[in-house]
Amino acid sequence: MKKYVFLTILPLISFSFFSCAAVNSSAEKEQKQLKAMLENERLDHGSRYAIVNQIATSMLGAGDYQSVILFLTDWVQNHPDDKYNSYWLLMTSYAYLSTNAESFAEYYFARILRQYPDLLVKGQSVHFLCLRNLIQISKAPETRIKYFNEIINRFPSDVSITELYLRRALEYEKQNDWEQALRSFSQFLEQPDASTIQIAGAPNAYNEARQLVDFNNSSKDWTFETLDALAATVKNAIRQYDWRTLDRCRAKINFFSMTWNQDENDPNAQKVTSMRLYMTGQYISCSDNVEMGTTPNEAYLRTRGWSVYSPVWYFYFRKVNFPIDSEIHGNWEWAGIYMGERLQ
Repeated sequence: MKKYVFLTILPLISFSFFSCAAVNSSAEKEQKQLKAMLENERLDHGSRYAIVNQIATSMLGAGDYQSVILFLTDWVQNHPDDKYNSYWLLMTSYAYLSTNAESFAEYYFARILRQYPDLLVKGQSVHFLCLRNLIQISKAPETRIKYFNEIINRFPSDVSITELYLRRALEYEKQNDWEQALRSFSQFLEQPDASTIQIAGAPNAYNEARQLVDFNNSSKDWTFETLDALAATVKNAIRQYDWRTLDRCRAKINFFSMTWNQDENDPNAQKVTSMRLYMTGQYISCSDNVEMGTTPNEAYLRTRGWSVYSPVWYFYFRKVNFPIDSEIHGNWEWAGIYMGERLQ
């Protein structure tokens, strides 16, 4: 079982209250006295800790970040057996953050994890605080993934596992490690709050993850290599009232049917089961050419003669975004139906 050193008089570090005032002469005199006291070899661990902490917090309170960095790093170097060294380096890391020196802060946060045992600060693990900061500071996907894994494995009750599974999956995506990305997306979807959690920067996280995982698990046999091939097959099926071909052509995953004012992820969007239900007894026609969308990755085919909601339906075609499989990625699929005249 992991052992922690409990600090009974250790205050949480909060730099928001640090002023930028210079250290006055009385404070300098006090620090000299305290440093002189540290030279007493008979000091017990508790007294030595209290003096070092008082010196460091005094410097921080005066906004003298460079002095506290020099003092604490020298102390750690000269006292390698001090059981509070992880805390002194944590203070050093925060001092670097206060001077916007994130690369130096990152170095010390990572060093604490590698070289020093954990401490509890007012009930919070120093290692946990390091990991939380490293996830925010680190830029490389491989290092962020490492920190995500460590915080998930070591501190599952202190974080939102649901969010971290999602964020880890996005880092795997950046590395094109799709096997691990899909595994992490699946773990995200398995969490009970996956469909309701609000994640900053990922407003459609659940739907996008669900679409990707479901598409990966599907046959994907409805895609066409080119837009021309897809459009030709669909137009020919409409003109021949061949609902079976249309059923085979439409996407089997994430296919939608809705008005232009709805969102594709709207749970109220109608689900089409078979085109036979809508074609029987109707005179259906379609345009000769498709209309391109706002991007080169989407297109529309205008059709007419339907009896549900509006006589005009636009068949929505889009490129498949699935870099996991190079044979499928970039193909075209009939992804849905917009009911009503196209909004400009």
